[in-house]
Amino acid sequence: MPETMKNIVDSIESLKKNATDYGKTSLNLIKLKAINKTSDVISSLIPRLIVLLILTIFLLFLSLGVALYLGEILENIIYGFFVVAAFYGIIGLIVHLFMHNRIKRGIFDYIIKLALK
Repeated sequence: MPETMKNIVDSIESLKKNATDYGKTSLNLIKLKAINKTSDVISSLIPRLIVLLILTIFLLFLSLGVALYLGEILENIIYGFFVVAAFYGIIGLIVHLFMHNRIKRGIFDYIIKLALK
């Protein structure tokens, strides 16, 4: 009888060790999956951010050119910058009032789609 008890105790200890190992392995798997998803999302966003940066620089120089050109036409360079600033102010106000939620939702959906891919 004591030997049977010993076998049961050994089996329980073995089961406990296997369950602990399974838990550690599952945790490591979850960490690796999270790292994989994070790197996938970041690697998809970085090229878009680089393109956005290049387009922003292009728009900056285009705006400077238009402002200087309008300033020459209006015979005062400052007026050209005021006109360009007013244009961007109006565009910004329109985007904020009418498209803010749509843009926010689109970005949110894109990130979720990448995360669940």
